[in-house]
Amino acid sequence: MQQPAATAPTVQLLAWIDEEPRGYAETVERWRTSCPRLAVWEDALAEGLVRVDGRAVLLTEAGRALLKTGCG
Repeated sequence: MQQPAATAPTVQLLAWIDEEPRGYAETVERWRTSCPRLAVWEDALAEGLVRVDGRAVLLTEAGRALLKTGCG
């Protein structure tokens, strides 16, 4: 499966989540947007780069791989 292309905001989101444990409420508050052109959180979730596990937000294997390369 091909990785999605990473935008700078997507890489920033993945790095932010990877820095320390993040809760769902904190993540949504910081990263959710009503602008359809900058839907970083929504896109990362839909592309399988992050997942919600209870109240925690975690990087998936695909998200870690994308963060490692920093690009798509």
